[in-house]
Amino acid sequence: MSRHLYPENPILIVDDERAALDSFEMSLFSSGYSNLVTCDDGRKVMDLLEEQEFSIILLDLIMPHISGAELLKQIKARHPHIPVIIITAVSDVGSVVQCVRNGAVDYILKPVDRDEISNRLRNTLEFTELEQENARLRNGLLDGTLEHPEEFEHIVTQHPRMLSIFKYCEAVARSIKPVLITGETGTGKELIAQAVHRLSGRKGEFVAVNIAAFDDAVFADSLFGHVRGAFTGADKPRMGLVEKANGGTLFLDEIGDLSLLSQVKLLRLLQEQEYFPVGSDIPKKSNVRIVASTLKDLAVLKRESKFREDLYYRLTAHHVVLPPLRERPEDVGPLLDHFLAQEAEELGKPVPTYHPELVNLLRTYRFPGNIREFRAMISDALSRHESRMLSSAAFRAHMNAEEALDEEFAADTVPQGLEQLQFSADNLPKLKETLALVSDLLIDKAMEKAGGNQSAAARILGISQQSLSQKLKKRKQDQDS
Repeated sequence: MSRHLYPENPILIVDDERAALDSFEMSLFSSGYSNLVTCDDGRKVMDLLEEQEFSIILLDLIMPHISGAELLKQIKARHPHIPVIIITAVSDVGSVVQCVRNGAVDYILKPVDRDEISNRLRNTLEFTELEQENARLRNGLLDGTLEHPEEFEHIVTQHPRMLSIFKYCEAVARSIKPVLITGETGTGKELIAQAVHRLSGRKGEFVAVNIAAFDDAVFADSLFGHVRGAFTGADKPRMGLVEKANGGTLFLDEIGDLSLLSQVKLLRLLQEQEYFPVGSDIPKKSNVRIVASTLKDLAVLKRESKFREDLYYRLTAHHVVLPPLRERPEDVGPLLDHFLAQEAEELGKPVPTYHPELVNLLRTYRFPGNIREFRAMISDALSRHESRMLSSAAFRAHMNAEEALDEEFAADTVPQGLEQLQFSADNLPKLKETLALVSDLLIDKAMEKAGGNQSAAARILGISQQSLSQKLKKRKQDQDS
């Protein structure tokens, strides 16, 4: 199995002592930093920086030929974007302060503790990535264009909010921090996760897993694997999904269903970038990007103590909220054309024409299953299609069936106490006033959803177009009088 390098651009370690370089290499490699370049002569550093891009430079302060302080000035003059951490055995506060003034982001005193240098590197990488994300996001918002529109070609949309989401995904794709994607069922959360993975440039696999059905034991074994003899029947070691996705992206679908015990195990992976295979007390390092999704509101689960607060803030470092299809009415027409072409090709049928009124009809529907439901509706309608023009009958039947279910649900969930409402002569005028207000609100909402189309609004309200027209005329006369 190929070894994936982390970070993407190597860390350059500069020290004139070979023993010190070897010690740095071993410490960093054991902490999960596998992409390292060492240099024992400060005079070679500027040539190395011209040859390739580095993520961080660890620079010894006291060296022959050229000091770390002088080399720092040259680095910042020609490569100001590369963060430099000074390593020194000298407890000379003045020298260190001067280095920081000259552009060093941090300093560490020798002898270097493994955990300390690992944490300093992680903090520097995260801060640098955050700056780069902000710059990409600012540039994208300013010029209004996508750098890689081809990565979103499989997502059919004309909605400005979706374009903003694409720009945000481009900005955060190369970060090592998790991405949380939320939205209703069928809104395309996995498609966005796949786009983030492709934009990230990570060489490893995109591994998707739905964790909703996992209990704690299955979760740990599936994600982290196990060693031989971990439990009865474990006659050989098993590689978990984290290891399979090493160097790539692990997509955890339905993270809102994760138990509290499993949340603790996932938190360690995110915080320490390490995990324990089942049955082992030796941690394994991981280089995996976590992308998670859920249709649940994690903020609500957090307040109800059903989701760990520390895990919540780790997962929401980058947050994408996908709008439902009913909030994207301008996408109904393009999606209809797109799925008709796909389904017709699969069924071996010509792509049918349809009456423009079909789009207006579909825009009045709330699409509880969003794009996934829309495609199923189109597939069903096309399988029944036999004439030249696509009939709206199958769409209407589906919409009516869903509306009937809604009415049945509403009837079963009448607010407690409403059935005892007293319709006496004393409160009848007040009831009439309330009903008139509710009627006006329903009409306004239907007209808004139908885009001002009275025929479509009438279908939403379940009345004739003539009846709706009369109500609108009467209301206008009342307002004018």
